[in-house]
Amino acid sequence: MRVLIVEDERRLATSLAKGLTAEGFAVDVAYDGHEGLHLATENPYDLIVLDIMLPGVNGYRICGTLRAAGDETPILMLTAKDGEYDEAEGLDTGADDYLTKPFSYVVLLARIRALLRRRGTGASPVLRIGSLTVDRAARTVTRNDVQPTLTAKEFAVLEQLAVRPGEVVSKSEILEHVWDFAYDGDPNIVEVYISTLRRKLGGGLIVTVRGAGYRLVSDDR
Repeated sequence: MRVLIVEDERRLATSLAKGLTAEGFAVDVAYDGHEGLHLATENPYDLIVLDIMLPGVNGYRICGTLRAAGDETPILMLTAKDGEYDEAEGLDTGADDYLTKPFSYVVLLARIRALLRRRGTGASPVLRIGSLTVDRAARTVTRNDVQPTLTAKEFAVLEQLAVRPGEVVSKSEILEHVWDFAYDGDPNIVEVYISTLRRKLGGGLIVTVRGAGYRLVSDDR
């Protein structure tokens, strides 16, 4: 999943980015409101972590602008403020959740995962495709009672296929959601991860649709 962090406290932003990257998220960071709004409108994100007090454009305006444009990306607001009126204003502008600084990273991660589970086809934390079970909360994968060990990146690639079973997912879509916008390496890196997943999970699950992408299919079809 691809996450945008808009936070002007660089130490906090860097810490959050490192933590979420280690969890398998692709993370982009903006340090002011103008840059944050630009990235949010130009790139597809699965979730936005948005500070309220930002230079340039504050979080309320960013959130309101995105919602007015029809952007329904889940937004988790962060602020050093405290009080029910601040929380109400954030939620009224369209935020999905609210967290007051200082906060526990464990709580932040739990809130992020909860918001992602509520969204669209990924609402359920446990996805089942034939003999394959993908637990998005526990970050585990099981096939035929065997639980292979996947890296965070491998899990993220598989997750992109599992939330859209039977559909063709293009290489570019996987790159957009699993690697951040600054990635300028070989796009064939996706093929490397698909090959590794096939080896770890066994054959018959991930089908290559030549010229289009990859499709996760049920082995009980």
